[in-house]
Amino acid sequence: MFQRLFGRERQANRAITEALYAQIVAAARQSVFYSHWNVPDTPLGRFEMLSLHMFLVQHRLRGEDGVAQEIAQVLIDEFFLDVDHSLRELGIGDVGVPKRMKKLAKMFYGRTAAYDDALERNDHEALTAALARNVCPDAGAWPEASRLARYVADASRQLSAQPTESIVAGTLAFPEANGG
Repeated sequence: MFQRLFGRERQANRAITEALYAQIVAAARQSVFYSHWNVPDTPLGRFEMLSLHMFLVQHRLRGEDGVAQEIAQVLIDEFFLDVDHSLRELGIGDVGVPKRMKKLAKMFYGRTAAYDDALERNDHEALTAALARNVCPDAGAWPEASRLARYVADASRQLSAQPTESIVAGTLAFPEANGG
C-alpha cells in the first residue's frame, strides 16, 4: 500500500519536474539569444544558456523547504543527465564522459557563483562581465552581453515574484528575450 501511494507521488513529482525542465530548456533556446545577441549556436553556447536558465531557477528556489527543495535537486539531476546524454550524442565515449562531466559541473558551479554574486549585489557591470567571460569568451568585445545581463536580472525578478506554489505545480514564467 505504501509503495503504491509513494509511487503515485513520485510519478506526479516526475511529471512536474519534466514540465519545469522543458520550460527551462525552451527559455534557454529562445532564438533571439542566438540570432540577435550573438550567443554561439554551438553545443557549448547552448550549454551556457541552459546553465544560465538552470541557475535562475536554482537561485529562485534557494532557501525553500519541502517539495520546492526536492524539485530543485531533481532539476539539477535532470540537467546533468541531459548534459551526459548530449555528450554521448556528440560521440564522446564512455571513457571520456566522466572527465567531461566533471569539467562541465565545475564550469556550471563556477559560473553560477559569479552570477549569484552579481545579482545579489544588483551589479549590472559585474553580471555583464561574467556573462561575456563565460558565454562568449573568444568574442573580445561583446556588446550584447549587457542585453543578456538585463534579461537575467529581469528573469530573476520575474521568477522571484512567482509564487512557490505555482513553481512546484509545474509552471515557470521566464520573460521573452527582446531582439531589439
